[in-house]
Amino acid sequence: MKALVHSTDKEEEAAIREIKASLQAHRPETAVMHAERFCHSAPACVEAWILLGRARQQCGALVPALEAVQRALELDPVQPGARLLQVELLAQVGRTEEALATLSALTAEVRRDGRILQHIGQLYIHLGRHAEAAQVYGHAVELAPSNPEYLYNLATARLALGELEDAERLLDRVIALAPQDYDAWYNRATLRRQTPQRNHVAELERMLCAPSRHSKSEVPLRFALAKEYEDLGEYTKSFAALKRGADLRRRALSYRVEDDVAVMTALTDTFDASTFADGMPSYGDARPIFILGLPRSGTTLVDRTLSSHGAVTSLGERNDFALALVRLAGSADGKMALIRRSRQVNFAELGASYCAAVVAGQGDTKRLIDKTPLNFLYLGLIALALPNATIIHVRRNAMDVCYAMYKTLFRMAYPFSYDLYDLGRYYLAWHGLMEHWRRVLPGRFIEVDYETLVGDHEGVSRRLIGCCGLEWEDACLAFDRNPSSSLTASAAQARQPIYSSSVGLWKRYADQLAPLAEILRAGGINVEVS
Repeated sequence: MKALVHSTDKEEEAAIREIKASLQAHRPETAVMHAERFCHSAPACVEAWILLGRARQQCGALVPALEAVQRALELDPVQPGARLLQVELLAQVGRTEEALATLSALTAEVRRDGRILQHIGQLYIHLGRHAEAAQVYGHAVELAPSNPEYLYNLATARLALGELEDAERLLDRVIALAPQDYDAWYNRATLRRQTPQRNHVAELERMLCAPSRHSKSEVPLRFALAKEYEDLGEYTKSFAALKRGADLRRRALSYRVEDDVAVMTALTDTFDASTFADGMPSYGDARPIFILGLPRSGTTLVDRTLSSHGAVTSLGERNDFALALVRLAGSADGKMALIRRSRQVNFAELGASYCAAVVAGQGDTKRLIDKTPLNFLYLGLIALALPNATIIHVRRNAMDVCYAMYKTLFRMAYPFSYDLYDLGRYYLAWHGLMEHWRRVLPGRFIEVDYETLVGDHEGVSRRLIGCCGLEWEDACLAFDRNPSSSLTASAAQARQPIYSSSVGLWKRYADQLAPLAEILRAGGINVEVS
């Protein structure tokens, strides 16, 4: 009998390894096939049901994924891995209130497990609950005060809450404990403007020369050095460090800008003028305010200004609209297939599904901001699904916005931003798409120029508040004192009063950025015009 049990254990272990290997190799369909077979033969194996849930999630089959997790929880109601995945899936299917309730209950039960607290904190951040994330991370640090990972995550939450000095102090501790945590070096450099009296240039240069440094360290260290040199007015040194870091980052990516250009071309072809003349049913909720535009175009400034109003709540950068679309259109084989299928969805259901996900836990707030820059890809669908929503598009000088993206280390997002050729091609595609939206949706969205906003903050802000159907409040001019959380590339700048020093900053690097300017001019862009 022992031999039989031992053999079964070995078979189960082999099956689990096979499923995990398929997931790690990014073959979720294969993982689903193996997991379903294993769950059928071993229906009491909790881990198998969890893996089936994860595999289905990666295939975009969110409801079946949630069903698999429910089976795991029926077998073991307190299994942390299953409950964490349950929260992810509840959020993805738009059941935000249930996700938050589950997360809150789990938090109370695992207060002595720092590792699980890290996962809980990440989920809170994903749900835009940075204060809760800070509490969870803070408790983990109490359990392990010298754990650099816990300290780093707490610093991230403190940054989102605008507690910049505390965030810097925590990152100092991370670097002292784990100097190989190179992301901490970059994040610390972005928290404030560096000065001749107080900077980290010498430390960064020393780290870059260290023989024991890991090869992956150079990208964040170079970006950090570029930021600090720019703050100090050392522009030649800054760009040299930046280009080295960006080139290394670009070489590590399997990205083709042609794919993104093709997506934007497909959007213009699919959502032509006839699409908006059909009089399709829609969802009438007027609460959403969408702020969109290229990254680093000024969307955060508009968001912070509007959310300083007492009747407005910012949700931050969320992918709720994209998730709502996938829920209705179903998982598709690639972006092109999703674009084709999105034209056929029920737009009223799309609007309702999106609103159900974002309003959960927001009380009776009058307006809700979704500040997701790349929602410009969904602008046509937003207009069809939510005709009463306010849409604000933020523009910025072509060279300034491209340089601002180029000098930002976005981690996994915006892979086009690390090469001047990619940047130029992407910008031209975005410009063409926005021209298309203007033609087929005349007057449907409000446009704001970053340069005008910083030059006449009150005038532009009053116009935007009026367009949102709200009475003016002077608090909108004090956006730097807005207590709401923000975790974007501009999180630190958002805590500063209005400034215009970044207008025309690209001209400091006119020679180095000449290839980009040439691409834009060839595409008909006047790079001098704001």
